[in-house]
Amino acid sequence: MKKIILLVLILVSAHSFAQSTLKEDVEVIQSIYGKSKADLVRQYMNLSEPQASAFQKIYDEYEVSRKALGQQKVQIINDYGNNYANLDDVKAATLTEASLKNVTDYDKLLTKTYGKVKKAVGGRNAAKFVQLEQYLQVTIRGEIQNSIPFIDEIDKTKINKT
Repeated sequence: MKKIILLVLILVSAHSFAQSTLKEDVEVIQSIYGKSKADLVRQYMNLSEPQASAFQKIYDEYEVSRKALGQQKVQIINDYGNNYANLDDVKAATLTEASLKNVTDYDKLLTKTYGKVKKAVGGRNAAKFVQLEQYLQVTIRGEIQNSIPFIDEIDKTKINKT
């Protein structure tokens, strides 16, 4: 009975986190920094007015694509949560490959955006943008990782208690 309750709690927490991610990664950022991601980026970048306008156009395009990748990430997490109890080799490989592709696609997007930002506001400011984005993504990925169970985590618990 305890195993069933634990499994339900794990699946609910994974699903709950994915649902909160649907509201945006912004909520994680707001809970950590007390402000929206856009405000945090604007404050950190601290650009002059002509640079700020040029950067904002590029950043808005980036955010549309980043949010689409975030939605894909949520779908992968939901799929994992829905299949966790009966995860076989094929499904585990499919989910892992989808997750790795999502990370690769995000890195490609960031690289492409870096080039545009560098051209618009210079190398130092582009580096600041990339550094902040990578920091925020690592923070968000850490929150996600802490919220979902590892494969066979329940089995390990069972082994340790017997």
